[in-house]
Order: sequence, then structure tokens, then C-alpha cells
Amino acid sequence: MQYLYDPDAKTPQLQIEGENFKYLSKVRHVKPGEKIALRNLEDGVLYTYEVAKIEKRRLHLQLLGSEKSEQSRPRLHLGWCVVDAKSVEKSLPFLNELGVAKITFIYCDKSQRNFKLNFDRLKRINIGSSQQCGRDGLIELDSCESIEAFIKTYPHSYLCDFCDTPLEKSLGIETLIIGPEGGLSRCERDLKLPRAGFATPSILRSETAAVAAAAKLLS
Repeated sequence: MQYLYDPDAKTPQLQIEGENFKYLSKVRHVKPGEKIALRNLEDGVLYTYEVAKIEKRRLHLQLLGSEKSEQSRPRLHLGWCVVDAKSVEKSLPFLNELGVAKITFIYCDKSQRNFKLNFDRLKRINIGSSQQCGRDGLIELDSCESIEAFIKTYPHSYLCDFCDTPLEKSLGIETLIIGPEGGLSRCERDLKLPRAGFATPSILRSETAAVAAAAKLLS
């Protein structure tokens, strides 16, 4: 891990319990005097703590210093039409590593309404991914009732689609809609949106398109 997440990181004294305690004591076998890097994933600051005392079920840390280390990256917002939560959960670490800034999950005409996303679980997945890859923040997660409502809020959106316009960074895309499994309905496809896509003869799964698009626009 590049650092540990703790929502209270930045306080002068910190107590570590639960899963973070198990990791530090049983995996890293930390000793008094060792330095630990932590983030709260809110302020872009990396905090350095020293292990002051070890008890049976908690560690006591003392703040040594901090460093503002916000990472600069292009901003990409994905409007991802809702698919199976398992597909979202598998793809989320890749999107987080690539630096996607925000994902809004859209309930489009072909989205199955029984697909419910657990935003608390998605946040935990993002936290684990950020700890591993060193990202200094989390993907912002949101939801929207329809593509029409999404476009009204984000009128400069592009649609990821099969077309003659290749998906390239030079297009300056900041908001990209990814369709669901089975594609968009006829009414949704009639919406006046600029389109860009991939030069591939294969039909991509929704999660494949999301990761591939993020890689194209952010790497």
C-alpha cells in the first residue's frame, strides 16, 4: 500500500483500530518509532505519523508532518448507464487508477431497474484502490434518472458510440456517456449528441467501453 486511509488523518494524535490495525500489526508488523503515511482523501495532503505506542487492539500515532501533493490530471466525467453492479465493482478499480474524476450512473430505457448500486460499497472499493495506486482522492459518485436529465445538466456531453469519429484526447471531451448492455433505445439514440468511438469490429461490453474510453482520454 502507498498509504492508509483514515478520515481523521491530520489530527495531532490518532488511534488506529479495526482493519487498519490488523494490517499494520499483523501484515507490516510495525514497531514503535516507525513512520506511517496516511490520507483522509479529502484535502490532497499526505500525512506522516510515527507509531508512538502499540496496545492489544490499537495503535497510537503522533503526527510528524504533512505534504500537499495533489495530482494533476485531465478531468473526465463518465455518464455510465446502469449495468449489473458486479460489472461496475470489477471495473471501478481500473477507472480509479486511470484517474476518472466522476461517475454518474444513469437509469436509461434499457437499464434493468432491479440493478441497485451500493454507493457505500463502491466507496470502499475506491478507497482500497486509491491506497494501492497512490491516488490522492476518490472518484465522485452520483446517479441520474434518465439520459435526458443528464444531458440537460451536462449539455456538452459526448456519446461513446460506433461512428466515424475516433475517440481521441484532441476532442477535449470532459463528459462521456457510456451506454448499457444492449445499447440505447431508439428514442435515446435520436438525441442530438456528438459521438466518438473505437475502430473495432467487435461489440464491446459496457464495462470494457468505460475502461477503454478512460484509458484513451486520460493516458
